[in-house]
Amino acid sequence: MSTTAVVKKNTYFDSVSLMSVSTRANQLPDVEQAFVAMGTEMNKGVLSNLGLLTADLRAAGTGDLMIVVEAGEGADQAALLAEVEALLVQKAPGASGADTVTYRTVDSAARGIPGANLAIVAVNGAYAGREARKALENGLHVMVFSDNVPVEEEVRLKQLAHSKGLFMMGPDCGTAIINNVALCFGNAVRPGTVGVVAASGTGAQEVSVRIHALGAGISQLIGTGGRDLSEQVGGIMMIDGIRALAADPGTSVIVLVSKPPAPAVQDKVLAEIADAGKPVVVYFVGGSEEAVTAAGGHFAASTQDAALQAVRLGSDSHAAVEELAAKQVDEVCARLAPEQRYVRGLFCGGTLCDESMYALLEVSDNVWSNIQKDPERRLAAAVPVSGTPSSTSATTTSPTAARTR
Repeated sequence: MSTTAVVKKNTYFDSVSLMSVSTRANQLPDVEQAFVAMGTEMNKGVLSNLGLLTADLRAAGTGDLMIVVEAGEGADQAALLAEVEALLVQKAPGASGADTVTYRTVDSAARGIPGANLAIVAVNGAYAGREARKALENGLHVMVFSDNVPVEEEVRLKQLAHSKGLFMMGPDCGTAIINNVALCFGNAVRPGTVGVVAASGTGAQEVSVRIHALGAGISQLIGTGGRDLSEQVGGIMMIDGIRALAADPGTSVIVLVSKPPAPAVQDKVLAEIADAGKPVVVYFVGGSEEAVTAAGGHFAASTQDAALQAVRLGSDSHAAVEELAAKQVDEVCARLAPEQRYVRGLFCGGTLCDESMYALLEVSDNVWSNIQKDPERRLAAAVPVSGTPSSTSATTTSPTAARTR
């Protein structure tokens, strides 16, 4: 086995493109493992865990592209590296031809595309705020896929968007479904009457696919970015999202999804429920049922519970929904063997890991994880499964290796 690592300075690609490139690179003949990602600390941590972090890769900056190719003995490393680099500039099948106009600035695109009303920003975080501001100033809703945007800049952008009656989804907003069009990471779910506002991408995706599995569909799915319910940001976009869905004739039920919000921000968000005029299901991981109920909302204890309640509230066929949900649970249980002793999880979504851990903690305190608040039950990085405690309780882990942004 031989490994080649290259750092391409000041070469930025968004993580959606790089995940596609990595997938195709790993399918090349003779490639044992390929890793193509920006030089963020998170990605360097992944390489370190894999034993592939060289001194050159460690020195890479957030605007530098890292390419690592691990190949079998005798493989032509130079040729393989050239093939991987070629993938970075290949157009996807069905990509636009020579008659397509390429706009170099947000301003020129806004002028050149009549009727455009939304911009997706996926550039280096150092420049994302500037481009988002240009889009807002041109009257465009914005979805900022980029991360590493200072929270102070996020607040300024969201305040500007609010003042203009626009959405500023993000930063670090990975998914949305607007008018039945999936943006960035979007799931193939049917149209329907359930609207979702979420400060968690994976949480929003999980709720949407569970709603689909229960026979209902999504009217709008508005991502806010993971920091929206922090004390600094104050829930600006979640509140605007609730109000927009409340006014949307195509939405009959609203679902809110977030990791634990700041207490004061949670109170502000829940205060919107009374004026929504529609049922509002609230799934805040580890949230307070008492607070949600007091505000007039419907408390959900999990993504499945949130989906089930949303579908139930928007349907006259309660019995059919309950029967389908019970059938899904039975199908999972049927796959379990009597001798099974452990629950082990490997997650690429923080919300899903949090949700699983909280659910398991309700039945046992012997839950081990790399996100455990109890230091005595915290898993260190790269601990093999065989190294975890021998017990009959559950184990859950959420390594950062699956995160590439």
